Amino acid sequence: MKRLRVLVLMDEDLVPPDSVEGYSEEEQLEWQTEFDVLTTLKNMGHDAQALGVSDDLGVIRKKLLEMKPHITFNLLEEFHGLAIFDQHVASYLELMKQPYTGCNPRGLMLAHDKAISKQILSYHRIPTPLFAVYPRGKVARPPRRKQVYPLLVKSVIEEASLGITKDSIVHTEKQLIDRIAYIHEEICTDALVEEFIEGRELYVGLLGNQRLQTFPIWEMTFGNLPDNIPKIATRRVKWDLKYQKEIGLKTHAATDLPPGAAKKISRLCRRVYRVLFQSGYSRMDLRMTEDGKVYVLEANPNPNLSFGEDFAESAEKDQLSYPQLLQRILNLGLRYHPGWRG
Repeated sequence: MKRLRVLVLMDEDLVPPDSVEGYSEEEQLEWQTEFDVLTTLKNMGHDAQALGVSDDLGVIRKKLLEMKPHITFNLLEEFHGLAIFDQHVASYLELMKQPYTGCNPRGLMLAHDKAISKQILSYHRIPTPLFAVYPRGKVARPPRRKQVYPLLVKSVIEEASLGITKDSIVHTEKQLIDRIAYIHEEICTDALVEEFIEGRELYVGLLGNQRLQTFPIWEMTFGNLPDNIPKIATRRVKWDLKYQKEIGLKTHAATDLPPGAAKKISRLCRRVYRVLFQSGYSRMDLRMTEDGKVYVLEANPNPNLSFGEDFAESAEKDQLSYPQLLQRILNLGLRYHPGWRG
């Protein structure tokens, strides 16, 4: 394996310490991905250097010219505090003719705007929940046609379940209007309202540019969650370790799927990856109903890469260790051909 100079881009507030010693599990959670990637790349023999970034592209340019990395490992999830700006950082790397890991700018842009991505999926007749967008700055009015409840209300652009709580599932017109107002006023984005699909919460990891590898189907189960609380991946469910233990949250390889479902889901996820112009690696979020129908909820390029999390765990189930996974991601970045490569 060739020793590479790897610049690891991350948020300046998430640059990890050299060791986890003395940090609680909750404290580590903030920068776990950055620590795992950086430490593993170094242990693999690569010259990996962290660069914290906030709102200045100049620091990236300066480091690129000084270090002359073979590739940039892009762990940035926002720029200027906005998640939708990470696509511009990828564009800047392309303008600098710098190879990078993860998804290309167009794929990032389409995935971040959940309304556009759902319109594309609908055009290609890929099953996704029916939806409507309520723009910020306009008074939310109930639809004239009879509404079928329950509905799920969330931000049209935010990631990591920001703004999603148990109250995001609404059952009445008043709850709907109130929740749209919450997204407008507290999350400060347009609101996406979609039909709530009751069923199993499934995830599928993908790796590749033209040739795609799908990892085993993963499932989130909620164990001890009370019946009156909807089984959805709220922000608390995703990030509160104490609450996860309290409700018996588990993620694991999906079992007892209907005959032929695994192959159909794999083909479906590959289609989504391609129609949304993704590259590098991604995770598809799905729901499967009791009768076996599968709906695509979201496509998530550059998902959480922490050791032991869903993406890495499903890769390991497919005989791809964590160091091997990171090396594959590096190789894909080196082989990706944006316009400037001809």
